[in-house]
Amino acid sequence: MGKRLISQRRGRGTSTYSAHSHRWNIQIKHRTYDSTEKEGTLTGVVKDLTHCKGHTAPIAIIKYDNGEYNYVFAPNGMKVGDTVYSGAKGQPTLGSTLPLGSIPEGTMISNIESKPADGGSMVRASGAGAKLLTISEKGVVVILPSKKKKTFNPQCRATIGRIAGAGKKEKPLVKAGTKFHIMKARGKLYPRTSGVAMNAVDHPFGSGRGRHAGKPLTAPRFAPPGRNVGKIKARRTGKKR
Repeated sequence: MGKRLISQRRGRGTSTYSAHSHRWNIQIKHRTYDSTEKEGTLTGVVKDLTHCKGHTAPIAIIKYDNGEYNYVFAPNGMKVGDTVYSGAKGQPTLGSTLPLGSIPEGTMISNIESKPADGGSMVRASGAGAKLLTISEKGVVVILPSKKKKTFNPQCRATIGRIAGAGKKEKPLVKAGTKFHIMKARGKLYPRTSGVAMNAVDHPFGSGRGRHAGKPLTAPRFAPPGRNVGKIKARRTGKKR
């Protein structure tokens, strides 16, 4: 008798494959989108640089002049004691959070809001940075790390600077155990086993045919959950010629 596929086990939503987000003690979001953010500014000081298990980038602890604390992804070059600003009237210094319409063209930015007041949802990885290209009546054009251009609402906020930690991938993991603990902390599946390497009872692509699926990699249109593996609703397959 076969066993459940890993995709089926993960779909159950049990603790085995869920991220341990209750251990992540820091949430990276821009300040509340209040009247100060819309019309004024707050001055803050970098109190410390810290780390959270749920993020790979270093995190800066900011204390604003109204006594409020906030966390931001530390941009490359930030240090303890630096002065930053948050709000539409703030100065465009390293680590400050301003609306895109208030940031000079050509500036490197990160942690961009996809819509005003969502707290930041794009360009948040270690070493990531986007470039503010132009500001026009239609919106603000930004070149994302993927080299794709995207137009944003001028009221969307972003942090000035490229996120630190770009050399993270250059450090070798050395052993599989290190990779295992990194993936486990985020609820990711590791190690991954190829379907064609399994037995026929364990995966639709497995059998004694060697490293070959023996059938189309695109799943049938009305395949049940156990068979719905491979390329899902693929428009095309094969090498582009």
